[in-house]
Amino acid sequence: MSAELMTGRSLPYRIAASRDVPRRLLILCHGVGGNETNLRPLAAMAPADTTVVLVRAPLTLGTDQFAWFPVTFGPLGPRPDLDAAEASRQRLVQFVAEMQFDSDVAPGATVLAGFSQGGIISASVALTRPDLVAGFGVLAGRILPELESQLAGRDTLGRIRAFIGHGRDDSKLPVDWAHRADAWLSALGVPHETRLYPGDHGIPQAMQNDFLAWFESIAG
Repeated sequence: MSAELMTGRSLPYRIAASRDVPRRLLILCHGVGGNETNLRPLAAMAPADTTVVLVRAPLTLGTDQFAWFPVTFGPLGPRPDLDAAEASRQRLVQFVAEMQFDSDVAPGATVLAGFSQGGIISASVALTRPDLVAGFGVLAGRILPELESQLAGRDTLGRIRAFIGHGRDDSKLPVDWAHRADAWLSALGVPHETRLYPGDHGIPQAMQNDFLAWFESIAG
């Protein structure tokens, strides 16, 4: 992995794996309170024909801690700052286009995915701009219900693919969010896989393996 943090685009990022002539592009988004290095183990397992980009969220929470938007947790579940979420969605849309230009990889060979809040923002981009990606992955995350008014039409949503992976005992984002995502994607006509795993809020090895197998099957 490159030690250099790149800052010349809409968001800071590192290139985890670079190919002279990449066939596919995988952009990975970290969760709240983390940073772009958190998904290095997943990036290291990506296919050899793939350029993997680790992107840093725009909001600084502390030393090496970043977020896509502020969120509070209460009796009714997570409450996101929707204005900040929308600002990050727009920046990530621009960033995806920039990475496609830089790597000369088309939307049909691009996948956007992330852990927890990174999965949330990945879904937000893909479901509003399906023209930008072949698919998206939500790893221990959710899909924002508040996104409904911005969703693309069913005719375009049916062309992308999705992967939902979640821990059955997730104490941060309960597994019900995976069931909701599964039902919503079915209603929208988005072909997808939903897989549940033993464990809490994380990305176990089995989830990584399944996600990458799915990625190879749909990108490029």
